[in-house]
Parts: sequence; structure tokens; C-alpha cells
Amino acid sequence: MDWSQTAFIFPGQGSQKVGMGADFYATSPAAKAIFDEADDVLETGFSALIFEGPAAELDDTYNTQAALYVCGVAGLAALQEAIPTARAICLAGHSLGEFTALTASGALSFADGLRLVRERGRLMREAGQRNAGAMAALLGASLDVAHEICTAATLQTSAPVVIANDNCPGQVVISGAIPAVDRAIALAAQKGVSRAVKLAVSVAAHSPLMASSADAFRETLAQTPINPPQIPVYGNVSAAPLADVDAIRAELDRQLTEPVRWTPSVQAMIRDGAVNFVEIGAGNVLAGLVKRIERKAGRYVVEDMAGVSALAG
Repeated sequence: MDWSQTAFIFPGQGSQKVGMGADFYATSPAAKAIFDEADDVLETGFSALIFEGPAAELDDTYNTQAALYVCGVAGLAALQEAIPTARAICLAGHSLGEFTALTASGALSFADGLRLVRERGRLMREAGQRNAGAMAALLGASLDVAHEICTAATLQTSAPVVIANDNCPGQVVISGAIPAVDRAIALAAQKGVSRAVKLAVSVAAHSPLMASSADAFRETLAQTPINPPQIPVYGNVSAAPLADVDAIRAELDRQLTEPVRWTPSVQAMIRDGAVNFVEIGAGNVLAGLVKRIERKAGRYVVEDMAGVSALAG
């Protein structure tokens, strides 16, 4: 592996599963220390929830976001403990994963990032309780078609639905009020979209329905210590490196209600020298998206110690 041409990427909600990270915990002292610190910071047996479930509790966004963050940081610790030369030239994370990437860059300490992510999950859950929402994946839809569908569904229902994720060519996720998302799914069939699949989520992430929690999150964000990143982190909203602390704060503020621009983010990292992408934490969703964006890119997954060993050669 040529680390001078390698990006590290970190997953977001949807990649979680009971038992994730358990292999890191059992095998890597560095990873175990991360899980133990998470238990101390949150003053709970949080690791037990990650390793043992129940799944319904892990899937609560209040827990999901923190769990994925901890697993991603622990996976990175395990990788760098086994391969001290494993250093990326750039970083990115999908939605929640952006916080993991910022911690990997040195912009956030692990503990401060965990507290911030935990509060983000709590506020997003509250926003979802106040304004019930939904999300759906439009498979085979271009961005232009997805915009047309969202605009029409919003007009027809007088309720918002917007593009939440530009994941890869042919995969767009929409988010918004339940009637608007349901109408968008019906319109997608009329527009010739291959499939429109409602996602198993209870909050309309990256949509105007999250705005009710934006002020409270902004206050928490303002109180969180943030340092200049030591490795470039490509923001979800900007799809460009976050140059300084002010840019990071602005990005994380906007990210709550604005879309994840994953396709242009990966394209920008490739233009800036990334040849290989290592997904760290849970699952292999992002590696699959990278394949759809650029088939020539090297793709590796570190979701357990087998993934670490594969990179160690």
C-alpha cells in the first residue's frame, strides 16, 4: 500500500450492526483503550451496547451516531497500532462519519468529538419527534431528475422534501416530511426511476426538518474545542478541504440541514492525489460508493482485524 496516495473514509448511519468493533476490542490494545474511554466519557456501559445490542437500541440515532464514531476511531487506532506508517493524505466521512474524520485529523479530541456527536444524535432524535420525517433512496436517478421529483412533491403536498445525499452516480437519497417523501416515491415511478426505496430511519436527516435543533447544536458546537486539521478533511457540504477552524464550524453547522455531496467529495480527493480509499469502522458501504464513482480507485475495508492484516500484507 502506498500511503502517500491513500485516503481514509468513515461511514455514517446505516452501517451500524450489533457486534461491530468487537474484534478490534479483543485484539488491539489501542482500540480497547478507545472503547474504554468512551465508557468513561459517557459514564455508561456503552461498549456493551455496541457489542451485544439490542439492535433496536443501537439503531436509535442517539446511540447509532456515537457508536459509529467510537468504532471508526477504534478501527483507526487498531490499524495504526499494527501499521505505524498508515497515514492518509486526506480524510472524509459520510454524514456522521465527518466527525470521525475530523478526529482522525486532530481537529477534534476523541472525548470532545464523542460528546459533540452524542449531543447531535440527541438533538436529531428530538427534531424527529417534533417533526416526523422519512428518507428514501432513488436508484437509477440523476441529480437533475431527483431535483425535479423533490420540487414537484413539495408543491403537491405543501411539505418539504429535498436531496439529502448525492451518494454516487445513480444513487440519490431524499429526505423530508412523510407525505412529501411518499409522493416523491410515487413520482419517481412515473419518471422512470429504477427503484425508490424508503429507508428504515425515523429522522429526516440533512433536511429542513432538522432546523428546529440547529440553534441548540450551534451552541454546543461553539463550546467545543476545535484545532486546525493536521490532515485535509473534505467537507460533506463544500466537497473541498476544510481549511481552518472557522471552516470546520461552518461546515458542521450547515451539514445538519444541507446535503451530503459524497460524489464530488470523492472526485475532489482523487483530483488531489488519492488513488486508494480505506473505509474504516463498520461495513463496506462507502467502498461500494467509491467503486461507482471511480472504478479504477483502490478500495479496502477495515471493519475488523482481518482488514488490518490484509493491509499489513
